[in-house]
Parts: sequence; C-alpha cells; structure tokens
Amino acid sequence: MSDTFTLDGREIPFEPGQTIIQAAQAAGAYIPHLCYHPEFAPHGSCKLCTVKVDGRQIASCTMRAAAGMTVESDTEELNAERRSLTQMLFVEGNHFCPSCEKSGDCQLQATAYHLGMMTPHYDHFFPNRPVDASHPDFLLDFNRCILCSLCVRASRDVDGKNVFALGGRGIKTHLLVDAESHQLADTDFASGDKAAEVCPVGVILPKRKGFAVPYGQRTFDTKPIADYVDVHLDSARQTPPAGGDAGDGRVCPPYSRNCATQDREGN
Repeated sequence: MSDTFTLDGREIPFEPGQTIIQAAQAAGAYIPHLCYHPEFAPHGSCKLCTVKVDGRQIASCTMRAAAGMTVESDTEELNAERRSLTQMLFVEGNHFCPSCEKSGDCQLQATAYHLGMMTPHYDHFFPNRPVDASHPDFLLDFNRCILCSLCVRASRDVDGKNVFALGGRGIKTHLLVDAESHQLADTDFASGDKAAEVCPVGVILPKRKGFAVPYGQRTFDTKPIADYVDVHLDSARQTPPAGGDAGDGRVCPPYSRNCATQDREGN
C-alpha cells in the first residue's frame, strides 16, 4: 500500500524514494519544469518546478515525497514566479518562435502558453552566439540554449561520450562542444545518441528534416503541455495527429503582437 501526500488538494500516492514530481507525473498531475527528465538524476537548475511544501518553497524534482505532506503547486503566487523565470529565459536567449523549427514542439514555448505569458516583460539581451553547422546530420543553434544541461547529462550518463559541457560562470555560462575546435563535427556525436533527442528547445536540430510536420499539427499545438503525463515522449513530438487536427491553431509565440488564434473551421 503506497503512502500519499496532498498536491493542490488531491491525494497523490508515491513509492519510497520517489520525488514529488515523479509521484505527481505517475498520478497524471502536471508540475511545470524544464531541466527535469525522468531518465536522469535531478538537477534543480531551472526552478520552474518549485512548489510549496508545508509553506516552504523547494524544487519538486529534488524533494522526496513524504507521507502526509501538503504540497502547493498551481497557485497564483507560484505561477507568477514561474512566469517571471520563463520571461527571463526568453530574453536571455534569441527565441523568435514564428521562424523556429521547434515551434509547436518546444517545451519552453508550451510552458509560456501554460503560464499565460503574453509579453517578455524584460529587456532582451540579444546575445551574439554562434551557429554550428559543421556536423553532417545536426545543426547547433546556441542562441536558443536555456542551460538546462539535459544534453550534457544525456551525453555523459547515457551515451558515455561527454560531447557537451557547460562553461563560464553566472551570466557568462554557456554550452560548449567538448572538442579542441569546439565543432560538433569533430566529436563522435550521432543520431542514435540520447543527447540528440532531449533538447527541450531548438538548439540541437536534425538536418534535412525541418518542418516535416506542419505548424498547427505539432505536439503542443494539438493539446497543451499540462495534458501530457510525460512531456518527454519523443515519439509524440515527431508524429502528426491522425486526421491533421490542429487543435486550437496556435502557431505563434506567447507574446507575438500578430498572434491570431483560429478555430477548427479556420475562422
């Protein structure tokens, strides 16, 4: 018999050793997150999964569930803080959703929709970051990196290659390719690597496959991110829905001035 805790008034069962977010996902409850991945050890860097446990804020990806605890997640206060964090991620990088191949499959974009983000709020940094097209099968656009470290952990812990790393400190922290030339072509990175599929934004992109699934028919176009028990199902990001149902038709960024939502009849 599993113990339980309360999440936003709902009883959530858990097994010994499970974190709050693991138990919540197993029960079909969504807690916003970006750096968490069920296959890797928790990192606790993005802070979007922060919840209140008995009145104290803590990252739900690192906090183990305990019987009888009271957890708050979907509150106005916490969502406002998450929205601010998401806005900062948008302005710290170059995220122009209408031209991005990842639009509709982007976890950052979908999270912004979920949190009701309508403007970037802060001044854009407009960083000048390189684009690495040296690899025959993959493109790296560092402009979109949110420093979640998922590719770093995947390459190190699953692929055993250490292709990626984070360098610098503070605001100068950036993603690195672990080669003397800093070029992806000079590594053993391959399409079968776990690191090739875990990026939640549009940094690691396969070549010759762009826009194979049209806007409006992508993962988070068809239903919002909160409807996915596990947003890391890579197959869901590659397969258009049967019949081409475009859901609510959102295909533009959360704060686009020209964003128009079409209904299913195209009006």
